[in-house]
Amino acid sequence: MKTLLIVHHTASPNLQAMFEAVRDGASTDEVEGVEVVARPALTASAVDVLEADGVILGTPVNIGYISGALKHFFDQIYYPCLEATVRRPYAAYLHGASDASGALRAIETITTGLSWRAVRPPLVVTGEPTKADLEACWELGAITAAELAG
Repeated sequence: MKTLLIVHHTASPNLQAMFEAVRDGASTDEVEGVEVVARPALTASAVDVLEADGVILGTPVNIGYISGALKHFFDQIYYPCLEATVRRPYAAYLHGASDASGALRAIETITTGLSWRAVRPPLVVTGEPTKADLEACWELGAITAAELAG
């Protein structure tokens, strides 16, 4: 069985809705052979990452950057996971009020340093998530889980 780790900082109702859609997509009955494990960014550990076959990252965009909680997660796991997780598949979803380019650049820079590989383009939602945004979150979770299973 493959393990998909969702590391998230869910600091608002909008992010909660996005997280639930990602988790529901990853947990759909249509995807078999994948265990979904969700951890808040402040409690996710290197062991969680080492035990996972793929990672989905969820963060608010705060002042144009990833949340401090997600940055803390990366700070904690970087060296313990550096060599052991090369080519680890990942995807990301972000929520902000406006420009997310700094947060996207941070995730890309950190995951490039870890030698992880993006399996989907990052999903960025600004403002209140629409039905289409939440469907895209669901699909992000389902597609990422299916890629691990297949």
